[in-house]
This record gives sequence, structure tokens and C-alpha cells, in this order.
Amino acid sequence: MEWKDKPITVLKFGGTSVASPERMRHVAGIIERIRNEGYRVAIVASAMGNTTDDLIAIAESVSMSRDGREMDQLLATGEQQACALLALTLQQFGIPAQSFTAAQAGIYAKGFPMEGRIYKIEPEYVIKALDEGKVAVITGFQAVTDLGDVITLGRGGSDLSCVALAAAMGAKSCQLLKDVTGLLTADPRVVEHPVKLKQIGFDEAMEMSVQGAGVIQARSVEMAARYNLPIYVASSFVEEEGTWIMSETVSEGLVIKAVVQDTSIAKVVLLGVPDTPGVAAKLFSNLADEGVSSEMIIQNNMRGGVNDIGFLVKNQNLEAAIAVCRKLCDEVEAQGVSFDTEVARVSIIGAGIANHPEIPSKMFKILAEAGINIEMIASTSLALTCVVATQNVDDAVRALHKNFIEEA
Repeated sequence: MEWKDKPITVLKFGGTSVASPERMRHVAGIIERIRNEGYRVAIVASAMGNTTDDLIAIAESVSMSRDGREMDQLLATGEQQACALLALTLQQFGIPAQSFTAAQAGIYAKGFPMEGRIYKIEPEYVIKALDEGKVAVITGFQAVTDLGDVITLGRGGSDLSCVALAAAMGAKSCQLLKDVTGLLTADPRVVEHPVKLKQIGFDEAMEMSVQGAGVIQARSVEMAARYNLPIYVASSFVEEEGTWIMSETVSEGLVIKAVVQDTSIAKVVLLGVPDTPGVAAKLFSNLADEGVSSEMIIQNNMRGGVNDIGFLVKNQNLEAAIAVCRKLCDEVEAQGVSFDTEVARVSIIGAGIANHPEIPSKMFKILAEAGINIEMIASTSLALTCVVATQNVDDAVRALHKNFIEEA
């Protein structure tokens, strides 16, 4: 058989999909079926089960230091273990297989430790293995720097590895096989009857991810959109139709696709900032220099020539954000820094929200009737977001889902 003439497909299996020898044998059966359909098959694997969390816990037990480089070296071992074991499982099935580290697969990234950004892929050794009829099993979640150091790609980085490899090797699509059956209109742990989306556009899927939906990494969708590479999200546990993320034709009308919550955020406010040019620029430049992303930035105009500047950060970046703000507070003689970890955001997602002025008032009314106070508000062309107290976020999701999706 001339394998090099066969089309390439790239599949990613999440941690729960390869969590045990039994699960790996099940995955091997899926790979065998797809391979027998006439595809050259490349696999991206996450670490087994809770391996990444376990490694983080061990690191915390031996040192208070969270040195990014050393954490990258440690966490990368989880995927290497899973890939070698999966390759051995495939060989037991009589399927030629070869595992690859990110360096061997030619995946290069740069940036901050634990948040690497892929900038090139040179997958010739992977393609050579595929042309020889082997299944290539590649470590997800990681890349290598120009200095040869391992650098991880952030939470959900295995999704990004899969999409990037599929684009680099000219695959027509890629499949992300997880422990969910696709993208849902809400978190099933919060809403009793969420609806599975059969298809969703790149922009809406990316907005869902940015606003807190944890099924797929936002950077993965961004890369897929850049190369117009359709993504199929489905379950590796059951044979059930999943969700296609792809380009959509433009149509008028509003359809709220999902209600998304995010409880992994904190609010930071720089208080009493002198109303002079350049302060905001310096604040957010300093945050960026520390690798801290900020969202929902709000500046309040106050009397007396001072302002408050508020924004959201991820919980893991809160300590760094506070340090930056306190340093700047001393430099510009601001009045102080406050923060709140007991906040969450809830968003409704749908193309065309900006063209429907009745949507904000409806959302605010629904939350008011549920007795939920709104602390911050932000909107884009695809989402309307409210920051509420953490204790109220589940009630907010249920009320919004009922009114915008179930009753629609």
C-alpha cells in the first residue's frame, strides 16, 4: 500500500481518553478503524487522567517556587509518558506506531514559560513516519524553544498542538476527541437540559472559549480560523455525532448559541489614579511585560482629577497583577489597589448581538428578576457579558439559558 498517497487526519485524545490501559486499548480500536478507512493517522495525546494536576501538586509539596522553566520541564513528562504507552498499545494491536516529542515533531514556540506561543512547525520526521505506514503519536501541550528548552502551551494546549500540526501537514480537518459529545449551549453541571450544537462558526466558538467555556482552547480556534481548518469536537467514549467548528455563511437574524460562565477570574482596581495621559498605557504595558492578560477594562471618570481603573485577570495571575499595580500606585501617587476574588462572569454568545438593541435590556431584566446584581458590563459583536458575585453565577446561567435558549 502506498501510504504517502493517502490523506492525512490528525486526532487529539484528551487525558480522560487515555487515562488507563483499558482506555488506551479503546483508543487503539478507534485509530485502527480510521486507518483502515485509508488515512495516514497522526495522534496528539494529552497526559493520562489527572497526571498534570498530580505533577503540579508534587511540585508544590517540594517547593514554594513556581519557576516557569522547571515547571515546563516537569509537566512535559506527562505527555511523553502517555505517547510512549499509546504507541506500545498500537504495536500490540499490530499497528506500526512511533512516538514523538515536540522537539522530534518540529514544534517550536517562544514566549513566557507555561504560556508558549507556536511560531513554526517543521514536521518532516512525522510525515516520513506517516508515509511509511506508521501512526505518529505526538506529545500535545508542549513545544521547544530555539535554545532547546521545553515550553508548554497553557491549559488546553494539546488542542492547539493538534490544530497546528493538522494545518502544517495539510490535513483537511482535525478531530478533538474528549469526554464530552460536543459543544453544548451551557455547562451540563449547571443547566439541566443543555442543547448540543451541531455546527458553530469559528468566531462564536472562540468567543465561547474566551468567556469561559472549557471544552476547547480559544487559541486553537483562532489558529483553525486563520487556516480555515474545520475542527470536529466529539467523544472518544461513545459513538455520537459531535460538533463541527467551521466557517459559516453570513445570514441575518440573531441566534443565541450559548450561555457561558467563568469562575476563574478576579477583579483588580487601581484606585484614585491621577487623570493624566500615559498612566493607563504604563499600567497595561507593565502587566503585559509580566505575561498578565487583562480583560473588561473600565475607567471611571471621577471628580477631583482622579479616576479608578478596573479590569479582570485570571486567578493564577492575580498575585502578579497586584504587584504591578502596587508598584505603579507608588510611582504615580494613586490612592491604592483593591481586588475581589469572589466574582464571576456570565455571557450570552451569538453573532449579531450588537445589531439587536433589545438584547442588553432583556439580559439585565432577567438578571434583575432573579435578584442578581451586576458589577461590570462589557459587550462585543458576539457576546454580552456581566460580572456578578460568584455565589450567583449558576442562578444567572440557568435564568439566561431558560429565557434565551430553552424558550426560544
